Amino acid sequence: MRFTPSDDQRDFAAALDSLIAASDPVAVARAWAAGDTAPGLKLWSRLAEQGVAALVVPEEAGVEGATAVELALAFEVLGRHAVPGPWVETAAHLPHALADPGQLAEGAVGTVAVPPHTPYALDADVAEHVFLVTGGRLHTATAGRPHRSVDGTRRLFEVAAGEAVETDDLERAFDVAALATAAQLLGCGERLLADSVAYVKQRRQFGREIGSYQAIKHRLADVRIALDFARPLLWGAALTAAGSDDRGRDVSAAKVACADAAYLASRAALQVHGAVGYTAELDLSLWITKVRALVGAWGTSAFHRARVLESLVG
Repeated sequence: MRFTPSDDQRDFAAALDSLIAASDPVAVARAWAAGDTAPGLKLWSRLAEQGVAALVVPEEAGVEGATAVELALAFEVLGRHAVPGPWVETAAHLPHALADPGQLAEGAVGTVAVPPHTPYALDADVAEHVFLVTGGRLHTATAGRPHRSVDGTRRLFEVAAGEAVETDDLERAFDVAALATAAQLLGCGERLLADSVAYVKQRRQFGREIGSYQAIKHRLADVRIALDFARPLLWGAALTAAGSDDRGRDVSAAKVACADAAYLASRAALQVHGAVGYTAELDLSLWITKVRALVGAWGTSAFHRARVLESLVG
């Protein structure tokens, strides 16, 4: 089993990274949190043109589908840049949930609520297609009362079920969504670590860079180890997402490991930045709050740990 991306896959991730970096993603995220979705939707269109929304759309839908590995690579990049919007719902869940996801593959914005793991629909106010999974079936839905998230870029909405629609594979859709969320968490963790390392190299205390102190070196080294141990689990889950009997177990293991590593990265980042790390004005806050929100998205750590345990002892 190959646990490292190919050169073509790395080139794909690098191209996405360059495209997003050139779009000032921090400004896009802050505008989205403030209610101005125009910059975010412009970036959405550019990413859709690169095929991000159609990565796992079945080929029979008229799209040349990729694999979950490319999906994981793309979502790690999205997490690294804190790109806002219902990307997990549009590009990971709905392509497997809908019998005909063609419009989403072309760049339409979609969202879905899947209680109890995802009780609210993300960004339903900007989505062109809103759905709800209830009673084991997928329904169209209408947005209702909004709810705030700890992550200002995540606007959550209650939804009411409408007509049932033809579905494909809801269980696989959930697993792929959890996999994409894990990849986002890994990307967030990598960004938090990179920013922390850059900060401790230039912040001076008592006449020397704080990064020269052993306690801080060890703290950041623990984060590096956690991220490096989570990454193979993510690749393993991406490889089995096509339909292995171990798919659920592998996805849950990846979600737990990536969530734990990203949360460790956020705590370390907050500590090494000191008092300034608590300010919303610091860009670091975009990733700290996003990690906190994504840890519980598409299944809590308790749910995914229980699923791994059940797979091992069942």
